[in-house]
Amino acid sequence: MAAHQRGADATAVGRLLVQVPGFLVSFLIVGGLSVSLFGNAGWLVVLAWLASGALVFHRPTELAFARHVLGLRQPLAEERMRLEPVWREVTARAGIEPQTYELMVEHSDDLNAMAAAGHVVGVTTFSLNRLPSSRLAAVLAHELGHHTGGHAWAGLLGYWYSTPGRVVWAVARRITWLAFFVARHISLAATGVVLLCLGALLMAVTAALWFVVIPLVFTPYLLAHFGRRGELRADQQAAALGFAPMLAEVLHEMQAQDDAERARAVAAGRRVKKPGKLAQLLSSHPETHTRLLALEPYLRTHL
Repeated sequence: MAAHQRGADATAVGRLLVQVPGFLVSFLIVGGLSVSLFGNAGWLVVLAWLASGALVFHRPTELAFARHVLGLRQPLAEERMRLEPVWREVTARAGIEPQTYELMVEHSDDLNAMAAAGHVVGVTTFSLNRLPSSRLAAVLAHELGHHTGGHAWAGLLGYWYSTPGRVVWAVARRITWLAFFVARHISLAATGVVLLCLGALLMAVTAALWFVVIPLVFTPYLLAHFGRRGELRADQQAAALGFAPMLAEVLHEMQAQDDAERARAVAAGRRVKKPGKLAQLLSSHPETHTRLLALEPYLRTHL
Protein backbone atom coordinates (compact mmCIF):
# COMPACT_ATOMS: atom_id res chain seq x y z
CA MET A 1 0.00 0.00 0.00
CA ALA A 2 1.53 3.28 -1.07
CA ALA A 3 2.43 5.81 1.61
CA HIS A 4 -0.04 8.37 0.25
CA GLN A 5 -2.89 5.94 0.95
CA ARG A 6 -2.26 6.16 4.67
CA GLY A 7 -3.62 8.97 6.82
CA ALA A 8 -7.04 10.43 5.97
CA ASP A 9 -9.14 9.76 2.90
CA ALA A 10 -12.21 11.71 1.76
CA THR A 11 -14.45 9.75 4.12
CA ALA A 12 -12.37 10.68 7.17
CA VAL A 13 -12.23 14.34 6.12
CA GLY A 14 -15.98 14.31 5.56
CA ARG A 15 -16.61 12.92 9.05
CA LEU A 16 -14.49 15.69 10.56
CA LEU A 17 -16.20 18.45 8.56
CA VAL A 18 -19.67 17.19 9.47
CA GLN A 19 -18.80 17.43 13.17
CA VAL A 20 -17.57 21.03 12.97
CA PRO A 21 -20.96 22.45 14.16
CA GLY A 22 -20.90 20.10 17.16
CA PHE A 23 -17.33 21.19 17.89
CA LEU A 24 -18.37 24.87 17.77
CA VAL A 25 -21.20 24.24 20.22
CA SER A 26 -18.83 22.38 22.55
CA PHE A 27 -16.25 25.17 22.23
CA LEU A 28 -18.84 27.78 23.24
CA ILE A 29 -19.95 25.64 26.19
CA VAL A 30 -16.43 24.89 27.45
CA GLY A 31 -15.31 28.47 26.86
CA GLY A 32 -18.38 30.02 28.47
CA LEU A 33 -18.28 27.82 31.57
CA SER A 34 -14.50 28.12 32.00
CA VAL A 35 -14.41 31.90 31.70
CA SER A 36 -17.47 32.24 33.96
CA LEU A 37 -15.88 30.09 36.66
CA PHE A 38 -12.21 31.09 36.40
CA GLY A 39 -12.15 34.43 34.60
CA ASN A 40 -9.29 34.92 32.15
CA ALA A 41 -7.59 31.81 33.56
CA GLY A 42 -10.49 29.87 32.08
CA TRP A 43 -8.83 30.11 28.68
CA LEU A 44 -6.16 27.75 30.01
CA VAL A 45 -8.95 25.20 30.54
CA VAL A 46 -10.11 25.77 26.97
CA LEU A 47 -6.58 25.29 25.63
CA ALA A 48 -6.21 22.11 27.70
CA TRP A 49 -9.48 20.80 26.26
CA LEU A 50 -8.36 21.59 22.72
CA ALA A 51 -5.02 19.86 23.33
CA SER A 52 -6.75 16.80 24.81
CA GLY A 53 -7.65 15.63 21.29
CA ALA A 54 -4.03 14.52 20.91
CA LEU A 55 -4.78 11.68 23.36
CA VAL A 56 -6.56 9.94 20.47
CA PHE A 57 -3.07 9.16 19.15
CA HIS A 58 -1.47 8.40 22.53
CA ARG A 59 -0.97 4.64 22.67
CA PRO A 60 -1.51 4.09 26.45
CA THR A 61 -4.67 6.22 26.36
CA GLU A 62 -5.94 4.32 23.34
CA LEU A 63 -5.39 1.00 25.10
CA ALA A 64 -7.15 2.25 28.23
CA PHE A 65 -10.07 3.45 26.08
CA ALA A 66 -10.23 0.07 24.32
CA ARG A 67 -10.19 -1.84 27.63
CA HIS A 68 -12.54 0.23 29.75
CA VAL A 69 -14.93 1.68 27.17
CA LEU A 70 -15.00 -0.87 24.34
CA GLY A 71 -14.50 -3.94 26.51
CA LEU A 72 -11.46 -5.23 24.62
CA ARG A 73 -8.56 -7.11 26.18
CA GLN A 74 -5.07 -8.23 25.26
CA PRO A 75 -5.02 -11.60 23.42
CA LEU A 76 -4.20 -14.71 25.42
CA ALA A 77 -1.04 -16.58 24.42
CA GLU A 78 -2.92 -19.09 22.25
CA GLU A 79 -5.03 -16.31 20.72
CA ARG A 80 -1.89 -14.35 19.86
CA MET A 81 -0.41 -17.44 18.19
CA ARG A 82 -3.55 -17.61 16.05
CA LEU A 83 -3.78 -13.91 15.29
CA GLU A 84 -0.23 -12.79 14.63
CA PRO A 85 0.60 -14.97 11.57
CA VAL A 86 -2.64 -13.87 9.89
CA TRP A 87 -1.99 -10.25 10.80
CA ARG A 88 1.58 -10.42 9.47
CA GLU A 89 0.26 -11.61 6.11
CA VAL A 90 -2.24 -8.75 5.93
CA THR A 91 0.26 -6.06 6.90
CA ALA A 92 2.92 -7.51 4.57
CA ARG A 93 0.55 -7.14 1.62
CA ALA A 94 -0.19 -3.58 2.72
CA GLY A 95 3.46 -2.67 3.22
CA ILE A 96 2.91 -1.78 6.88
CA GLU A 97 4.89 -2.86 9.94
CA PRO A 98 2.72 -5.27 12.02
CA GLN A 99 3.56 -3.54 15.29
CA THR A 100 2.09 -0.27 14.02
CA TYR A 101 -1.26 -1.45 15.40
CA GLU A 102 -2.33 -3.19 18.61
CA LEU A 103 -4.31 -6.44 18.32
CA MET A 104 -7.04 -6.88 20.94
CA VAL A 105 -9.90 -9.32 21.55
CA GLU A 106 -13.57 -8.89 22.49
CA HIS A 107 -15.42 -11.78 24.14
CA SER A 108 -18.46 -12.02 21.86
CA ASP A 109 -20.44 -14.60 19.89
CA ASP A 110 -20.85 -12.16 16.98
CA LEU A 111 -18.93 -12.32 13.73
CA ASN A 112 -17.32 -8.92 14.05
CA ALA A 113 -14.15 -6.86 14.36
CA MET A 114 -13.39 -3.19 14.85
CA ALA A 115 -10.85 -0.46 14.19
CA ALA A 116 -10.66 1.72 17.28
CA ALA A 117 -8.89 4.96 18.15
CA GLY A 118 -5.69 5.43 16.17
CA HIS A 119 -3.91 2.10 16.51
CA VAL A 120 -6.26 -0.60 17.85
CA VAL A 121 -7.63 -3.53 15.86
CA GLY A 122 -10.14 -5.61 17.80
CA VAL A 123 -11.62 -8.95 16.83
CA THR A 124 -14.33 -11.03 18.52
CA THR A 125 -13.66 -14.46 19.97
CA PHE A 126 -16.21 -15.88 17.50
CA SER A 127 -14.28 -14.51 14.53
CA LEU A 128 -10.99 -15.63 16.04
CA ASN A 129 -12.09 -19.17 16.83
CA ARG A 130 -14.60 -19.95 14.08
CA LEU A 131 -13.31 -18.28 10.93
CA PRO A 132 -10.71 -19.99 8.72
CA SER A 133 -7.45 -18.08 8.47
CA SER A 134 -8.26 -16.80 4.98
CA ARG A 135 -11.55 -15.24 6.12
CA LEU A 136 -10.00 -13.92 9.33
CA ALA A 137 -7.35 -12.24 7.19
CA ALA A 138 -10.09 -10.60 5.09
CA VAL A 139 -11.79 -9.28 8.25
CA LEU A 140 -8.50 -7.88 9.57
CA ALA A 141 -7.69 -6.36 6.17
CA HIS A 142 -11.06 -4.59 6.26
CA GLU A 143 -10.24 -3.11 9.69
CA LEU A 144 -6.79 -2.14 8.48
CA GLY A 145 -8.55 -0.29 5.66
CA HIS A 146 -10.41 1.77 8.25
CA HIS A 147 -7.11 2.69 9.89
CA THR A 148 -5.21 3.50 6.70
CA GLY A 149 -8.15 5.65 5.60
CA GLY A 150 -8.18 7.51 8.91
CA HIS A 151 -11.80 6.52 9.65
CA ALA A 152 -11.14 5.35 13.22
CA TRP A 153 -9.23 8.36 14.52
CA ALA A 154 -11.43 10.85 12.67
CA GLY A 155 -14.58 9.34 14.15
CA LEU A 156 -13.18 9.28 17.69
CA LEU A 157 -11.75 12.80 17.42
CA GLY A 158 -15.08 14.19 16.23
CA TYR A 159 -16.91 12.28 18.97
CA TRP A 160 -14.56 13.59 21.66
CA TYR A 161 -14.82 17.25 20.67
CA SER A 162 -18.63 17.07 20.44
CA THR A 163 -18.99 15.44 23.89
CA PRO A 164 -19.57 18.68 25.90
CA GLY A 165 -22.40 19.60 23.52
CA ARG A 166 -23.98 16.15 23.87
CA VAL A 167 -23.74 16.30 27.67
CA VAL A 168 -25.45 19.70 27.80
CA TRP A 169 -28.12 18.50 25.36
CA ALA A 170 -28.81 15.46 27.57
CA VAL A 171 -29.09 17.68 30.66
CA ALA A 172 -31.39 20.09 28.78
CA ARG A 173 -33.65 17.22 27.74
CA ARG A 174 -33.93 16.02 31.34
CA ILE A 175 -34.72 19.53 32.58
CA THR A 176 -37.33 19.92 29.85
CA TRP A 177 -38.92 16.60 30.77
CA LEU A 178 -38.97 17.63 34.45
CA ALA A 179 -40.57 20.99 33.58
CA PHE A 180 -43.31 19.24 31.59
CA PHE A 181 -43.82 16.69 34.38
CA VAL A 182 -44.26 19.41 37.03
CA ALA A 183 -46.40 21.65 34.79
CA ARG A 184 -48.70 18.79 33.85
CA HIS A 185 -49.43 18.14 37.51
CA ILE A 186 -50.14 21.81 38.16
CA SER A 187 -52.53 22.73 35.36
CA LEU A 188 -53.06 22.80 31.61
CA ALA A 189 -52.23 26.51 31.61
CA ALA A 190 -48.85 25.84 33.24
CA THR A 191 -48.09 23.27 30.55
CA GLY A 192 -48.96 25.86 27.90
CA VAL A 193 -46.65 28.42 29.50
CA VAL A 194 -43.78 25.91 29.51
CA LEU A 195 -44.44 25.16 25.84
CA LEU A 196 -44.45 28.85 24.94
CA CYS A 197 -41.23 29.52 26.85
CA LEU A 198 -39.43 26.56 25.28
CA GLY A 199 -40.68 27.50 21.82
CA ALA A 200 -39.50 31.10 22.25
CA LEU A 201 -36.11 29.91 23.51
CA LEU A 202 -35.74 27.52 20.58
CA MET A 203 -36.64 30.23 18.07
CA ALA A 204 -34.21 32.69 19.67
CA VAL A 205 -31.32 30.19 19.63
CA THR A 206 -32.08 29.18 16.03
CA ALA A 207 -32.25 32.83 14.89
CA ALA A 208 -28.98 33.71 16.61
CA LEU A 209 -27.04 30.55 15.72
CA TRP A 210 -28.83 29.26 12.61
CA PHE A 211 -25.50 28.48 10.94
CA VAL A 212 -24.82 25.97 13.74
CA VAL A 213 -28.32 24.75 14.68
CA ILE A 214 -29.46 23.86 11.14
CA PRO A 215 -26.35 21.75 10.31
CA LEU A 216 -26.73 19.98 13.67
CA VAL A 217 -30.15 18.70 12.58
CA PHE A 218 -28.57 16.92 9.62
CA THR A 219 -25.42 15.77 11.43
CA PRO A 220 -26.69 12.27 12.42
CA TYR A 221 -27.72 11.54 8.83
CA LEU A 222 -24.44 12.82 7.37
CA LEU A 223 -22.38 10.86 9.92
CA ALA A 224 -24.31 7.71 9.03
CA HIS A 225 -23.70 8.41 5.33
CA PHE A 226 -19.96 8.74 5.86
CA GLY A 227 -20.05 5.64 8.05
CA ARG A 228 -21.52 3.66 5.16
CA ARG A 229 -19.00 5.18 2.76
CA GLY A 230 -16.22 4.23 5.18
CA GLU A 231 -17.36 0.58 5.23
CA LEU A 232 -17.31 0.44 1.44
CA ARG A 233 -13.89 2.10 1.32
CA ALA A 234 -12.52 -0.39 3.87
CA ASP A 235 -13.96 -3.25 1.77
CA GLN A 236 -12.21 -1.82 -1.29
CA GLN A 237 -8.91 -1.58 0.57
CA ALA A 238 -9.18 -5.23 1.65
CA ALA A 239 -10.14 -6.25 -1.89
CA ALA A 240 -7.19 -4.33 -3.35
CA LEU A 241 -4.91 -6.42 -1.13
CA GLY A 242 -6.34 -9.59 -2.68
CA PHE A 243 -8.92 -10.52 -0.05
CA ALA A 244 -12.08 -9.91 -2.12
CA PRO A 245 -13.19 -13.60 -2.40
CA MET A 246 -12.64 -14.25 1.30
CA LEU A 247 -14.38 -11.02 2.29
CA ALA A 248 -17.36 -11.97 0.11
CA GLU A 249 -17.51 -15.31 1.93
CA VAL A 250 -17.59 -13.48 5.27
CA LEU A 251 -20.38 -11.20 4.05
CA HIS A 252 -22.40 -14.21 2.86
CA GLU A 253 -21.92 -15.81 6.27
CA MET A 254 -23.07 -12.63 8.01
CA GLN A 255 -26.14 -12.55 5.78
CA ALA A 256 -26.87 -16.19 6.57
CA GLN A 257 -26.65 -15.45 10.31
CA ASP A 258 -29.08 -12.54 9.95
CA ASP A 259 -31.49 -14.67 7.92
CA ALA A 260 -31.33 -17.46 10.52
CA GLU A 261 -32.02 -15.00 13.32
CA ARG A 262 -35.06 -13.63 11.50
CA ALA A 263 -36.29 -17.17 10.81
CA ARG A 264 -36.01 -18.00 14.53
CA ALA A 265 -37.96 -14.87 15.40
CA VAL A 266 -40.74 -15.77 12.95
CA ALA A 267 -40.83 -19.36 14.26
CA ALA A 268 -41.20 -17.98 17.80
CA GLY A 269 -44.17 -15.90 16.70
CA ARG A 270 -42.39 -12.55 16.90
CA ARG A 271 -43.08 -9.98 14.23
CA VAL A 272 -40.05 -9.15 12.11
CA LYS A 273 -40.20 -5.60 10.88
CA LYS A 274 -38.07 -4.34 8.00
CA PRO A 275 -36.07 -1.19 8.72
CA GLY A 276 -37.85 1.91 7.43
CA LYS A 277 -36.32 4.61 5.27
CA LEU A 278 -35.37 6.71 8.31
CA ALA A 279 -33.65 3.76 9.99
CA GLN A 280 -31.74 3.05 6.78
CA LEU A 281 -30.60 6.67 6.59
CA LEU A 282 -29.33 6.47 10.18
CA SER A 283 -27.56 3.13 9.69
CA SER A 284 -23.76 3.35 9.82
CA HIS A 285 -23.36 0.16 7.75
CA PRO A 286 -24.58 -0.44 4.19
CA GLU A 287 -26.73 -3.46 3.49
CA THR A 288 -24.84 -6.68 2.77
CA HIS A 289 -26.00 -6.89 -0.85
CA THR A 290 -24.68 -3.34 -1.42
CA ARG A 291 -21.27 -4.37 -0.13
CA LEU A 292 -21.26 -7.53 -2.25
CA LEU A 293 -22.22 -5.53 -5.32
CA ALA A 294 -19.31 -3.14 -4.71
CA LEU A 295 -16.94 -6.13 -4.49
CA GLU A 296 -17.97 -7.60 -7.84
CA PRO A 297 -15.27 -5.86 -9.94
CA TYR A 298 -12.60 -7.33 -7.64
CA LEU A 299 -14.23 -10.76 -7.64
CA ARG A 300 -14.21 -10.92 -11.45
CA THR A 301 -10.42 -10.52 -11.46
CA HIS A 302 -10.15 -13.76 -9.43
CA LEU A 303 -12.26 -15.83 -11.79
